[in-house]
Amino acid sequence: MHDIRAIRENPAAFDAALARRGDAGVSSDILALDEARRAKIQQAEAAQAAQNKAAKEIGAAKAKGDNETFERLRAEVAEKKAQVAALQTEAKELDAKQTDMLARIANLPADDVPDGADEDDNVEVNRWGTPPELDFAAKEHFEIAGVAQAMDFETAAKTSGARFVFLKGGVARIHRALAQFMVDTHVDENGLTEMQTPVLVRDEAMYGTDKLPKFGDDSYQTTNGWWLVPTSEVTLTYSVAGDVLEAAELPIRMTAHTQCFRSEAGSAGRDTSGMLRQHQFEKVEMVSITHPDESDAEQKRMLRCAEGLLEKLGVPYRTVVLCTGDMGFGARRTFDIEAWLPGQNTYREISSVSTTGAFQARRMNARFRPADGGKPEFVHSLNGSGLAVGRCLIAVLENGQQADGSVILPEVLGPYLKGKLTLTADGDLV
Repeated sequence: MHDIRAIRENPAAFDAALARRGDAGVSSDILALDEARRAKIQQAEAAQAAQNKAAKEIGAAKAKGDNETFERLRAEVAEKKAQVAALQTEAKELDAKQTDMLARIANLPADDVPDGADEDDNVEVNRWGTPPELDFAAKEHFEIAGVAQAMDFETAAKTSGARFVFLKGGVARIHRALAQFMVDTHVDENGLTEMQTPVLVRDEAMYGTDKLPKFGDDSYQTTNGWWLVPTSEVTLTYSVAGDVLEAAELPIRMTAHTQCFRSEAGSAGRDTSGMLRQHQFEKVEMVSITHPDESDAEQKRMLRCAEGLLEKLGVPYRTVVLCTGDMGFGARRTFDIEAWLPGQNTYREISSVSTTGAFQARRMNARFRPADGGKPEFVHSLNGSGLAVGRCLIAVLENGQQADGSVILPEVLGPYLKGKLTLTADGDLV
């Protein structure tokens, strides 16, 4: 959500920042609505003052026995009362329109975000590891012999439809091990607090984390109004909604492993093979709530937390900063980490780490009290995948694939797999 005061003070700068994202300037429409809203409020206040004045004069007229003045003033009070109610209703309607308009406008990009139209204009900032040199034709994850029999799309389609999967046996266990490894690393080494959160949330939580009203079609809603979370960013971030935190409490660093649900609206025909793009998937999420002065440094810290996981797993990756045209709606700046997938002979996104600035905090009224005791200010919120479990599974399987259809697994998973670090071509863990 944007601060209407900032738009009033410098509408040209606001439109120029939106133009960097490819969005048309809207400040004139917002300010026209704002001016009309404030005019109604002023008119209501003037009518209320006239009503109060007439009400005071009624008593004096009655005491003097001036019935003519008494009746005139009583009629005037009734008229002003109705006028005040009508003006207040109109002001509320205009306020609701303004709030809705502001809620549909994307966050403004940070000054250092590169300009660009789409993913082709993203800028690489880091690369780690060397893609494996295979002496055989690399297979995609679902084609590897040891994986194919344990990754059942037909049964999933029978029970749920397209973009679902049954994982069985060794592959299911590797998937679980990856999630445990991620959470343990975040808690034991990265200083995050593990949370177990709901996957059903109310409208307020989706709105506060900028998923509503613009992107309702991207998520699933139950018949009684709850929303299935697209990621635990929603629950973790909204946990501080309405709070006034002490500066000493910041930063708050959280992580959660949850099921996530996305309708994938607008993605028809994309990544239909395998489990790269699913309606239901698991992710380990990172969320930080910080002091505004610390949010940029916190984003870099979170990025290293995510990159470190891939380094421990031995998965080659590259990191890009998204250009203005490729950033998500609520992001002020986003880094994507892309893991190397031999089967596709390319890097694919496995994590996004974003700072929203005060964009979400303003929507959910999350503030902190400065150490010097000044007026409460909005916190900054950040979120990042650490990591997408299914996509990490794909990366581990493809990078560890062998010519005979088996898969050699990362040593770091040994404690979670009882030392069994080979998935055989028959699908067994040994």
